[in-house]
Amino acid sequence: MEFEELSFEEAPKIVTLPGPKSTTLLQLQRDIEGSALSYPRNIPVVMDEGRGATIKDIDGNIFIDFFGGAGVLAVGHCNPFVTEAVQKQQGKITHTLDFPTEVRLELIQKVRKVMPGKLKDNVRVQFGGPTGSDSVEMAVKLAKYYTNRHSLIAFEGGYHGMTAGACTVSSGKFWKQKYIPMLPEVHFVPYAYCYRCPFYRTRTNCSLECALFYEHVLEDPHSGVCHPAAAIIEPIQGEGGSIIPPDGYMKRIEEISRQYEVPLICDEVQAGFCRTGEFFSFQHSKTIPDIITMSKALGGGFPLSAIAYREELNVWEKAAHIGTFRGNVCAMAAGAASVDFMIDNDLSGHARRIGDFMLNNLEKIEKNSNIVGEVRGRGLMIGVEIVSDKETKKPATNLADQVRRESFNRGVLIEIGGHYDNVARFLPPLIITKELAETGVALVGEAIEKVERSLNS
Repeated sequence: MEFEELSFEEAPKIVTLPGPKSTTLLQLQRDIEGSALSYPRNIPVVMDEGRGATIKDIDGNIFIDFFGGAGVLAVGHCNPFVTEAVQKQQGKITHTLDFPTEVRLELIQKVRKVMPGKLKDNVRVQFGGPTGSDSVEMAVKLAKYYTNRHSLIAFEGGYHGMTAGACTVSSGKFWKQKYIPMLPEVHFVPYAYCYRCPFYRTRTNCSLECALFYEHVLEDPHSGVCHPAAAIIEPIQGEGGSIIPPDGYMKRIEEISRQYEVPLICDEVQAGFCRTGEFFSFQHSKTIPDIITMSKALGGGFPLSAIAYREELNVWEKAAHIGTFRGNVCAMAAGAASVDFMIDNDLSGHARRIGDFMLNNLEKIEKNSNIVGEVRGRGLMIGVEIVSDKETKKPATNLADQVRRESFNRGVLIEIGGHYDNVARFLPPLIITKELAETGVALVGEAIEKVERSLNS
């Protein structure tokens, strides 16, 4: 179909920010909702209507959405094919626990068919709670059940969710410092963050020391790490700063895991479902995981999570893992329609093409900027690292925040992530057009220029 039909054609359009209605409702939210609020603190918008890759707020401002619900909205806001499927299901039955339904089994079969290589039609699919965190909890529990081991290995920069287990295997100190101890025996090893290599290597002299350190931890009897139940990794890191590991890294992690009989969990909650230009991000490295976590785009905008795992790991006994909303068949209908839409419209290929186009334009901005340290990405999972000094690479959290605000003022929604909250992250709906992508990047470029000029004034 023509993706131009899915979005507001007048985007971006700024009337006033924040508008009077938004100001009133933002204050009401602050007065009555819990103080853990996050996004509205930095992006003061009250969303009223979403179409495709655009959002209209309650005051009539229209934004280009480079945030995409943190990766949820792969097929866009209110995709008509998804909406139709959900409305049809809502008229039949909405909740079924884990009783079989046509749409449940349809989605399982579709997920099995999009698996690559030896995994195609050769995995089991298990639904749990509605969030990505739930899928991580499932994956960890399955690995422990299968191996009868307790230790886990996770990776620096990794983000896997906010429930106790998922938060424990996430590396950010802020998220868990008030709650520890949580899961015991979780150990972190370096990820392949080449821009800030902990081994002080460059891309030209890298020998995958980060992967070798993982091997060292497994091999050395005095590493302090008992034989783990699993290693959990994002093949392309999301909240950690849109970090793309070098060629060979993920495959080496898989080989080491096989050698030491450690099940490998690939977290595809954010990077999966065509986001990076392949259906799953582990496909870029031809890695074959043991367990795959899925959520966000899986539900086509509706809350849904699942894991897929190799047949030999199917050892759970009856009710070994359950969850009330593993029967959300409206979300499953949305998921089945989304997968069809992704395949029928080659969203992987579209993400590659538009992503390459955006990266090329962002790299031009990088060359002319003193505060853009690195532009990186794959498909439509892109990061722009903001620094105060390109030589020392000193992170500039405050400048990244200003870039986000100036982009917002111009009608573009972006979010900030990374180790130091200094990476502008781009996760637009995969149906974004070249024209919207070009306009949005140009406006972000203007925002960067303004922030940079303010430093020199």
